[in-house]
Amino acid sequence: MRVRIVAVAAAAAVSSVVAASHLSVAAVGAVTAVLILVAAIGWPHLLGVPAKKSQSTVIALSGLAATGAALTATDTDFMRWMPVATALGLGAVFLIQLFRGTGQSHRLESTLGAGVGVLLACLASGWVAAERLAINAGNTSMMLVTGISVLIALGVSLLPWPDRFVAPLGIALAATAGPLGAILLTDVPGLAAGFIGAASGAVVVAARRLYLTRDAPLNVPAALSVGAAPILVIGSLTYFLGKLFTG
Repeated sequence: MRVRIVAVAAAAAVSSVVAASHLSVAAVGAVTAVLILVAAIGWPHLLGVPAKKSQSTVIALSGLAATGAALTATDTDFMRWMPVATALGLGAVFLIQLFRGTGQSHRLESTLGAGVGVLLACLASGWVAAERLAINAGNTSMMLVTGISVLIALGVSLLPWPDRFVAPLGIALAATAGPLGAILLTDVPGLAAGFIGAASGAVVVAARRLYLTRDAPLNVPAALSVGAAPILVIGSLTYFLGKLFTG
């Protein structure tokens, strides 16, 4: 049941971003902010660490700062301030552990886990940056291609097969769905769509593998966070690959 919750959460997340991209950049920013909050709230529950509220706050604020910077950037380097937001978030994570004092439990797990959460939240700003690329200015074509590839990979990830079959199949079908969607529905170059599809599929099947290696059950906030996390990462992949191939 938890696998389905994770898959549904991921599908709803990427579908919301693609739908928002047909409205405006601000709508993409709003949806991205919601996904960051969902991921930030559930991430400490996933880690099973103390100081959940403070760590969730740092993760959320870092991601929102990076997304706001991408939304308001005046030059063409829309993710210029993402590393700064990440660095500030990591600094805040270390400060939380200092304030907790010595001898507290799970300090290393909290520091490393919250640091990863900060990075994931900041990478979500890539969705806003990708929407601001010239190729998406007219018909949000790159966003649609990414969404199709992610949904295909999510569908494959639900198959009850070993990873040695699911992983290559998910990547291959996502890489195929990208160019097909580009040819039929958009003006995205087939090569660019193929690379974005393959990268998106790789993130999804990797997240599936990480989830299946976990023995402890997930509560609902943690499951929603697991579903949103790979979608946050794919935002930056869409931006960087889109910028690489389409300028």
